[in-house]
Amino acid sequence: MLKEKAGVIAGKLWETLNGNEGMTQKQIKKATKLVDKDFFLGLGWLLREDKVETSEEDGELFVKLK
Repeated sequence: MLKEKAGVIAGKLWETLNGNEGMTQKQIKKATKLVDKDFFLGLGWLLREDKVETSEEDGELFVKLK
């Protein structure tokens, strides 16, 4: 069940990031209405699949599609 949830959340994150140059964690959470736990669950999935890159900008997590 958790694996399915992670995949669904990862899809939501991917759709949110698709078509732009990346977003901060705060921007993504606002756009998707995800709480931290779910955000990081989906982000972990995308990182594991090598679909996203992360960096730190102005002290905040920045995520973009590869």
